[in-house]
Amino acid sequence: MHIETIEWSDGSAAARLKERNAEHGSKPDLVALHYACDINPADISALASEMATGLHAATSCKGSVTEGSHAPAPATAFCIWDAMGDYGTALASFDSQSPFDAGAQAASAALEAADRVGEMPDLVLVSATPGYEETVLQGIMSIVGQDVPIFGGTAADNTVSGEWRVSDGAAFHAQGVVVSVLFPSTKLHFAYHNGYEPSANQGQVTRSEGRKLIEIDGKPAAEVYHTWTGKSVLPNALGSEHNILAEATMTPLGVELGVQDGVGNYLLLHPAQLHADGSLGLFAEIPDGTILTQMTGDEQALAERAGRVAAQAVNVGSVAPQDVAGAYMIYCGGCLMAVEDRVSTILDGVRAALPGVPFQSAFTFGEQGQVRGVGNKHGNLMISCVVFTKLPN
Repeated sequence: MHIETIEWSDGSAAARLKERNAEHGSKPDLVALHYACDINPADISALASEMATGLHAATSCKGSVTEGSHAPAPATAFCIWDAMGDYGTALASFDSQSPFDAGAQAASAALEAADRVGEMPDLVLVSATPGYEETVLQGIMSIVGQDVPIFGGTAADNTVSGEWRVSDGAAFHAQGVVVSVLFPSTKLHFAYHNGYEPSANQGQVTRSEGRKLIEIDGKPAAEVYHTWTGKSVLPNALGSEHNILAEATMTPLGVELGVQDGVGNYLLLHPAQLHADGSLGLFAEIPDGTILTQMTGDEQALAERAGRVAAQAVNVGSVAPQDVAGAYMIYCGGCLMAVEDRVSTILDGVRAALPGVPFQSAFTFGEQGQVRGVGNKHGNLMISCVVFTKLPN
C-alpha cells in the first residue's frame, strides 16, 4: 500500500494526480476528496477521470488539510494505491428513496464495484448530507453487518446554509450519501473520541422526538440546560426561537458509552436550536431514558485533541511510525470554527503523533465512527482517525 495526499487551490489537482499516476504506473484505487463548497464541480469531475474507481467526495467546512498544510486548503485528496487490495465506491440520493434505502443501496453498489459482493469489508467510509446519519448507518449495516467499522463525516459548508454536497465525480447530491468499502492488503487501526470533559451536571431524558430534546428529568430541556450552563449559552428569555449552535459549542451534552483506558468515553450531542416550547434541537438523535452529562471544553483542549486521537489510533495497534502508510481524519467543523485561530496547533499535534506520515482531515457537521464494544455511532463535536499501516493484513 502506498498513500499520498494532494492539496491544491487552483484546480490543478487532476493534472497533479495524472503525474503521480505516471510515476506509480497505475491509477489510485481510492481517492477521498474533501473540498470547500465553492469549488467548481468541473474540477472534481476532472479528478474522477484520473481514478481507477469512483471518487469519494464531500464538501468540508472551509476546506480541508493535509500533513503539508498551514491552514485549510480549498480542497485536498487522500490517494491510496493498493494493487493487492479491493475498493469500491457508490453514490445514492435521498430524493427518490429513504436515507435507510440510500445507505443500503450505496453499500451494495460499492461492494459490487469492489467485486466483493456478500463479503464483509475491513472498513466502510461514509459521507452523508446532514439530518439522517443514524438512519444511513442502519442502512449500511443492513448490508455489511453490525461489526464492520464505519467511519466518516457529514458533508458541511461554511455557514450551515445548506450548500453541502456529496459526489462520486459524476453526480452531485445535496441530499444523499457516498459510501466506500475497503478491503486493504494491510492492517488498519482507528480511534473515535472527543475533546471535552464531563461536568457534575447530569439528567435523564424523559421525553424526546428524534433529534428534539423535550424534557430532562420531567422539566423542559431548555430550562435544565439553562440551569447547567447559565446565561452565556441560552438567552434570558426562554419561550422564543434562537440558534444556539455557536454558544453551545463548549457546553455540549454527552452520553457515556463505557470506559476506555480508565476514562469515560462520551458520545457528544450538539444543541443547535432553542425552540419556543422549551425544547432543544440537536444534531443527533436522543432516545428516552438516556442519561445525559453536560460536557465542558476549551479552545486549547480542542486544538490539542486531534493529535491525541491520532496517537491513540497508532497505539491501538502498537504500530511504529515507520510502519504507518497514511491516516484519514475527521474533525468537527463546529470545533474548527471555535478554534480557527489555532489550526497550527491542530496540525502540529497530528504531525507529532504521525511524523512523516501523509494524512488528510476534513471538517464535518457530524462524525461517524466505531466505539469498541458498542458499535458504529453518529455524534457531534467528535474527532476520528483511521491509520493505514504497511503491515500485511
